[in-house]
Amino acid sequence: MSKKIKSITYHVKGMHCASCEIIIEKKLLEISYIQSAEASTAKNRVVIAYEKDRPTLKKLNKIFKQEGYSFYQQPKKEAKKLNAKELLNPLGISLLIIVAFLGFNRLGLSGLVNVESTSSLPMFFVLGVVAGLSSCAALVGGIILSMSKQWEQLYAASDSAWEKIQPHLSFNFGRLISYGILGMLLGALGSKLNFSLTFGSLLVLVISVLMIVLGLQMLGIKFLKKFQLTIQKSLTRYIANESNFKNRLMPLVMGGLTFFLPCGFTLTAQGLALISGNAIQGGLIMLLFALGTAPALLFIGLSSIKFSQKPHLADKFTKVAGILVLFFAIYNINFQLNALGLTSLSDIGRSANQLFIQEKNQPAQVEENLAPIINGEQVLKMEAGSYNYAPNYFKVKAGIPVRWEVADKGISGCTNAIISRGLFTGEFSLNPGEVNVKEFLPENPGTYKFSCWMGMVSGVIEVIN
Repeated sequence: MSKKIKSITYHVKGMHCASCEIIIEKKLLEISYIQSAEASTAKNRVVIAYEKDRPTLKKLNKIFKQEGYSFYQQPKKEAKKLNAKELLNPLGISLLIIVAFLGFNRLGLSGLVNVESTSSLPMFFVLGVVAGLSSCAALVGGIILSMSKQWEQLYAASDSAWEKIQPHLSFNFGRLISYGILGMLLGALGSKLNFSLTFGSLLVLVISVLMIVLGLQMLGIKFLKKFQLTIQKSLTRYIANESNFKNRLMPLVMGGLTFFLPCGFTLTAQGLALISGNAIQGGLIMLLFALGTAPALLFIGLSSIKFSQKPHLADKFTKVAGILVLFFAIYNINFQLNALGLTSLSDIGRSANQLFIQEKNQPAQVEENLAPIINGEQVLKMEAGSYNYAPNYFKVKAGIPVRWEVADKGISGCTNAIISRGLFTGEFSLNPGEVNVKEFLPENPGTYKFSCWMGMVSGVIEVIN
């Protein structure tokens, strides 16, 4: 006689990440009369197929109490009260980090904290740390949690703590090898493609838009949950099959394959490795990113207090990380708009300053703001530091050649080259310790933006008749 299978749908409170789906499904399948379980973070529910006894809410809530999940029959339609503490704490923490970030920039340490294809490499380690505590914890951490039981069985007969942690070390070692080698391939591919500055800026814009979607998802915007990058159910089913992970080399292989998992932070690092156009740079970007994720992933695997099983702690961190992701995405977009010569947030302060100067000067003095003409050339003199160009506003006449003299005052990896679409092509490279000269002919009246090649430091050259 065939068994009669029934199904029931329960809503679940406390599911915040993809790993929650795996944890709930795996624990439900340990109940003998449950045939299958399909959990969905996007819908906050689980569909359970069972025979004979129906899994009751009381029993499920008792089983999952320690993990922090609660089951209920119908969606709760209670009015959501605005909890000032829940809102202000993540916002306050985020603002402190943002202020510190901007402070580092003002001190000329921007090369250590800006995630771009040529950023100081330690920043990619920091990016990995953030990823390891958020989206990578959800995706990769879910795999680690689901396989930890099988890995423990490999060394069940051993009392050595060292042997028991070997699968977890092997998993992360596999990630380091894979990310380093594949990062080199991405960098090498980028060098063959010979990206233009415009293409690089556009690609960073696309990556930044992806980061905005990721940040909004982390802040709990329900509409965007349907676009959430998650592991395919077929993969989670394969992971749940214990017979597939008995080989001691499997943790190493699985760690290497996580390079292809759809994590927003990983995609960001991969895109920047590609843009770098250098095999060594690309390999180091991905290697340090993977190294940054290792502490959190090791913690998830080795600690009895699993990060993804602490909904309140995870939820608070996710909100902080979401705010920071949005900030850095907007930060990057602003600078790429500068690099493309388009209107950006950087223009707001500069426009106000120009208006103040114009109001302060008398009409007869406005003409004095024009660049002086020496030997038939309009001469512009500027100093370039690690985080600014001074002055950053010039006025010249159309049809008269310009001689732009830029003195080095401690240029950085960002400010060592200037671009200005519309005034001249290519880069105006600056050599340390020298007065660098660029000559060009402004033909058409208009306002032209110039910036460092990364768009972080910018200014304006106004061309008049």
